[in-house]
Amino acid sequence: MKPLDLLTLGRSSIDLYSANVGSPFEKIEAFNAFVGGCPLNIATGSQRLGLKTAILTGIGNDQVGNFIKHFLDKEGISTEWVPVIEGTRSSAVVLGIEPPDRFPLVYYRENCADINLNIDHVAAIPFENFKAAAFSGTAFSKDPSRTAMFYALELAKQNDVIRLLDIDFRADQWFDPRAFGVTIRAALGSFNIVVGTEEEILATFLTDKEQLLIKHQQISAPEIRGNIENGISEILASGVETLVVKRGKDGASIFQPGKEEVKVPGFPVEVLNVLGAGDAFCAGFSYGLLNDWDLYKSVRMGNACGAIIVTREGCANFMPTLEEVTAFTESYGGL
Repeated sequence: MKPLDLLTLGRSSIDLYSANVGSPFEKIEAFNAFVGGCPLNIATGSQRLGLKTAILTGIGNDQVGNFIKHFLDKEGISTEWVPVIEGTRSSAVVLGIEPPDRFPLVYYRENCADINLNIDHVAAIPFENFKAAAFSGTAFSKDPSRTAMFYALELAKQNDVIRLLDIDFRADQWFDPRAFGVTIRAALGSFNIVVGTEEEILATFLTDKEQLLIKHQQISAPEIRGNIENGISEILASGVETLVVKRGKDGASIFQPGKEEVKVPGFPVEVLNVLGAGDAFCAGFSYGLLNDWDLYKSVRMGNACGAIIVTREGCANFMPTLEEVTAFTESYGGL
């Protein structure tokens, strides 16, 4: 088979987004159907920029699974490793959109297909044909997916594949939010690159449930108390080569062992919906990285993709093309 650039692993879903922007959740009258999930969003964004991508995710033997796979096929993303897992259901997400700062989120993931990915599904993947693999934290939340992800990390490392972790903390997907940190810390040393927000880094070292506060059911935007400097130092001490901290409108920062923090400015835009911004960032960052750009320019590309997506209604369906990103960045003076 032909070499591929990027494999993403983990969550996929049908996303039902409020069609009544600004309406309180209880007054929503209609929803628009899109697709989502951190790995699916990254794969779509990367594919639209020009990378050759594939995804390992699971779908149920149901119409929602057909909906998800139809989208992936239409985008040109390789679905060779997307199994239909009998006895499971494809995942779903429901979202309210109340800009600028309220985005209540409800997950429907009981016995969902992607969390039933197993060792055999991973073993079928020819890791030697990929340059990079992007993992998401939620895929480590339950077995058999958790064990499958650790096995995928082993195989990726054996084949010298770049291993990227999007921390992707979703507190309600874990039986105890502290279990998230215990699990992710066990995996950190196997990654070359880790990407996350300050809150996600703090979640990685959460020791007390009282440190975590979720308002208005904003699962993707928790408030977490802790020492961010210590968190950054711990991640770098684990063996991670590069840590990228996403800072929203303030851009992002690059941290590497023994080096000073490098701040990369963002692009000021008016926010419509923040969901998917981090995934768009990872897509843009991956595009730069796999085209041998330096870290600064790659992160700047990630910032641009994230800025574009927050002005749009949804996630995967609205990921920008390379032409759109180029026009956007040129309007700000370039990368």
